[in-house]
Amino acid sequence: MAVSKKKVAKKKTVASKKKVAGKKKVASKKKVVAKKKVIATKKSVAKKKVVAKKKVAVKKKAAAVSKKKATPTRKKSVAKKKVVAKKKVASVKKVVSKKKAISSKKKIVSKKKVSNKKTTSSKNRELPTSFEDFTPYKEEKGEEYMNPDQAEHFKHLLLAWLKELQEEVDRTVDHMQSDASNFSDPSDRATQEEEFALELRTRDRERKLTKKIRTALAAIESGDYGFCEVCGIEIGIRRLEARPTATLCIDCKTLDEIKEKQMG
Repeated sequence: MAVSKKKVAKKKTVASKKKVAGKKKVASKKKVVAKKKVIATKKSVAKKKVVAKKKVAVKKKAAAVSKKKATPTRKKSVAKKKVVAKKKVASVKKVVSKKKAISSKKKIVSKKKVSNKKTTSSKNRELPTSFEDFTPYKEEKGEEYMNPDQAEHFKHLLLAWLKELQEEVDRTVDHMQSDASNFSDPSDRATQEEEFALELRTRDRERKLTKKIRTALAAIESGDYGFCEVCGIEIGIRRLEARPTATLCIDCKTLDEIKEKQMG
């Protein structure tokens, strides 16, 4: 019985040792597999990093090449645009300088002619005596713009207009003094006051107009009358006859009106 017990104990110890050895083998195998997995993941991560770095490098190279190709073309286009803009500015300046030179020459000639008016004009023209009823100036072939005859024509026209405006002012004063009366009916008083207000408004507008007429007369004396204040081109006899106080040519006036509309 003692022998059999010893045998059973030995068998148990052998079996337990075998189990422990098997467990250790399995654990060691699992550790090896885990290590292999970790190494594989590290290798894949490293490969991915290398591939990403290569892609970034390729993109940087492509961007650098595109910049090298694009910058000279852009620079050339910008330089061309600058050259074209400079040429345009230079051409505009040339045109303006030519116009100014022509206008200054014409002004000098007109000043000389106006200052050297010692002899009367050989043409027997009828000078205007009223602003509304006057004979338009008839130009002859080869006649110079704003010569002494034309200046005299517009001077008499402006003086006649100024005289008519002054007569209207005197007439308004006499009318307001003579017709001013206290009506018993309030409606009559209101109509009279409204008439007086309208007349005073028109006289105020005419007062501003007289200032323009006086400046135009001063321009005739100085020899600057009939030329545009902006570009220096001739305003034109027909335009001046329609509006003797005009200081701008048709083109400059239309541009001025367009600017006023846009600002408004």
